[in-house]
Amino acid sequence: MLGALTRKPPGSEGVDTVGEERAGGVLVQDWARPVVHWEIEAKDPERQKAFYADLFNWKIGEGFIMDIQPGIGGPEPGPAGHIRQGERSGVTLYVQVADLRASLEKSVQLGATLVAEPFDVPGGPTLAAISDPEGNPLMLVQA
Repeated sequence: MLGALTRKPPGSEGVDTVGEERAGGVLVQDWARPVVHWEIEAKDPERQKAFYADLFNWKIGEGFIMDIQPGIGGPEPGPAGHIRQGERSGVTLYVQVADLRASLEKSVQLGATLVAEPFDVPGGPTLAAISDPEGNPLMLVQA
């Protein structure tokens, strides 16, 4: 039976999980789909590599596909996201930083453009918007 409701695991109150009954009567649990990968396209990948490595202390691989390992052990518990109406289509990375002002200054020194001065989200973090050296949007987040 497709779409059979399963029991909710502890801590998932308010979140419906849906399962699919397979041959043999096994119920497979379904869940909200997490972001598992992201990509930055670049006209000058070496310049972008230097920018992101220097600004966010990322270890970035070599080659045609420059691997960037997931952030492990940082203070933010993992990626979340949203969809909103805007003037363009695209993806914006929100990256947590320890010192927003210092990160803004460093980003500009590395070739970024300041788009929006720091502002507070009511009940949330402080954000600032920049564009990387190729014009891709980035939001810097300080909790």
